[in-house]
Amino acid sequence: MGVLLRLADTQSQLLSLEMQKIFDYLAEIGVIALLFRVGLESNFRGLIKQIRQASIIWVGNVFLSGSLAAVAAKYVMGLSLVQSLFIGVALTATSVGVSVSVWREAGALSSPTGELLVDVAELDDISGIMLMVLLLSLTPALGGGFGPSLIKSGVMTLGLLLLKLIGFGILCLVFSVYIEPHVTEYFRALKRPMEPTLLITGFAIIIAALAGLLGFSFALGAFFAGLAFSRDPRAVRLDSSFEVIYDLFTPFFFIGIGLRIVPNSLLPALGPGTLLLAVAVLGKVLGTGLPSVLVTGWLETILLSVSMIPRAEIAMIIMQRGHELGEWAVPDRVFGAMVMVSLASCLISPMVLKRLFKRWPQIALARHGE
Repeated sequence: MGVLLRLADTQSQLLSLEMQKIFDYLAEIGVIALLFRVGLESNFRGLIKQIRQASIIWVGNVFLSGSLAAVAAKYVMGLSLVQSLFIGVALTATSVGVSVSVWREAGALSSPTGELLVDVAELDDISGIMLMVLLLSLTPALGGGFGPSLIKSGVMTLGLLLLKLIGFGILCLVFSVYIEPHVTEYFRALKRPMEPTLLITGFAIIIAALAGLLGFSFALGAFFAGLAFSRDPRAVRLDSSFEVIYDLFTPFFFIGIGLRIVPNSLLPALGPGTLLLAVAVLGKVLGTGLPSVLVTGWLETILLSVSMIPRAEIAMIIMQRGHELGEWAVPDRVFGAMVMVSLASCLISPMVLKRLFKRWPQIALARHGE
């Protein structure tokens, strides 16, 4: 639907600037609803149990996907160092929402492999945002080459980001343990108690917005919000009533991906886009698959590798920020090529995943304790 709306807009100017802003807003609410539900349904102990394995996979996939993309951009496409770094950083990020929706539909999200996927994808989300902020802060100095000032600036920026992340995590933990039970009871005790689903949805949006203000993604904040409520059995029981909000807003996330497509930019970007798509797929398949073999079975490795292929909101945010700097950072043809990568990867991965789940349904049944 998003692609069709964009095509119609090129012919008849269907979408005004105000309408595009509304669609962007609804897409943000959609990704919040999607990731909040993932966090709400998550087994927190299971996620913590998988964090060591997830870290091994995360390091491999971020390093290989990013370095492979940067090298290809620099030496095959002939781009500058800054342009190559923007592509490399963008292709480290995974669009967790695209793959998670397929895993959830297959009933496999609560399996150990599903929890491992969520851990790896969220680590990707965090590192993608941190690398973007680090790159944007260092971009003006990169023209002068590497030196003490560049290293000092990088260390300070990275340290500040880590402090923000730790502080945000502690804040969510304090809310989950000490604040959420009392707030929930207070609203339930009112003469006209608030609908619980609206209450937790409101808190989900507030926590996600706070993550955005701190420089992280709404997706990360929504996932943390879901985890904060997941410890409360009453909140988990509200999951069925949250289904209405989930079904209403989540599709706008995928519509938003289609609306990013600029048809006129696709033809000139076809060549570089095809190359970057091959690099994007290869980087995640190798980067996820090679370390995954060390910690899980080969069926799970294939599923994880395919699930990490999609690039959407985080990758395009990184490219958009670079595009705003000018042609010297992200040229039009490179931006168009990355739009093509986003579109193709978000279409290919879900189709392949659905076929794999039909072939290997035992993955969905491999839950904790079964």
